[in-house]
Amino acid sequence: MLTRCTRALTAVVLGGAMSLGLATLAQAQTQTPSKYPSHPVTMVVGYAAGGATDIVARLLAKSLTQELGQTFVVENRTGANSNIGAETVTRAAPDGYMLYVGSIANTINMTLYSKLNYDVNKDFAPVGMMASVPNILVVNPKMPINTVKEYIAYAKAHPGKLTCASSGSGSSIHLSCELFKMETGTDILHVPYRGSGPAVADLLGGQVDSMFDNMPSSLPHVRAGKLRALGVTSLQRVSFAPDVPTLAESGLPGFSVQSWFGLMAPAGTPPAVIERLNTALNKALQDADLRAVYEKSGFVLPPEDNTPKAFGRFIAAETEKWAKVVKTANLKAE
Repeated sequence: MLTRCTRALTAVVLGGAMSLGLATLAQAQTQTPSKYPSHPVTMVVGYAAGGATDIVARLLAKSLTQELGQTFVVENRTGANSNIGAETVTRAAPDGYMLYVGSIANTINMTLYSKLNYDVNKDFAPVGMMASVPNILVVNPKMPINTVKEYIAYAKAHPGKLTCASSGSGSSIHLSCELFKMETGTDILHVPYRGSGPAVADLLGGQVDSMFDNMPSSLPHVRAGKLRALGVTSLQRVSFAPDVPTLAESGLPGFSVQSWFGLMAPAGTPPAVIERLNTALNKALQDADLRAVYEKSGFVLPPEDNTPKAFGRFIAAETEKWAKVVKTANLKAE
């Protein structure tokens, strides 16, 4: 039999637990999609500041801040060709407050790395594509090279001496160089960096000779005469650099590499939060000022069907496509 004192204590404990449960339920109810986000959101970039991934992330962070009324902060977590940043986000709570700015590199890494602590197709919930860009082959102006044909001739005359920088092993910048080497039979030395920013800095300083860079981070230097553009990796010339020929028209028919960037959340993030982010992202991409910056910087807008499902299908297709390239080139990274 319970004593009167014990019964009273039990009632107090049960009452407190019920109050706590009701408070928790009330708090959960306030975290509806219409209330998201209720505090700042972190967007993780796996590369150093200054590269194309970082540039597009900061552009969209500003726009999403305006659209959703909370600050979107870009955080650079570099290393292992963006894998460190990706892994950080997969370990985050699936609540929409830590997002990942993924890129073509993450689909390449699926085959490139023998041990990878995440699966880009399973451990992320796709939100939407942010932009795509062609790569651009640039050289330091001090190099005696003015065309793609001269670049090939120089590489063949100096096997293993001509250097080609990249934002990291397995990046689209790196694989553009590898694909170029395969198609031209040249021996070019790959020099990986921890992001496009530091790679471009060394290219400007003459520490490396060339780079198949994402266009946004090199185009300003081309316009300023600090880098020399030889060709773009898209099949058609681009409107924001119409005088730069494609590699396809420079003797490499069919040569095509497009880098891309997209917003992802940890797997398990509520679909309603994903939809709210996707809606805000697509609305931001309609802004005239943002579109003008894209045009000036060399970014291409995503396709109109920019839904989470469409982006998910695109990621899966890219994973399959680059697996074939990595295996053919016999590339491996640890």
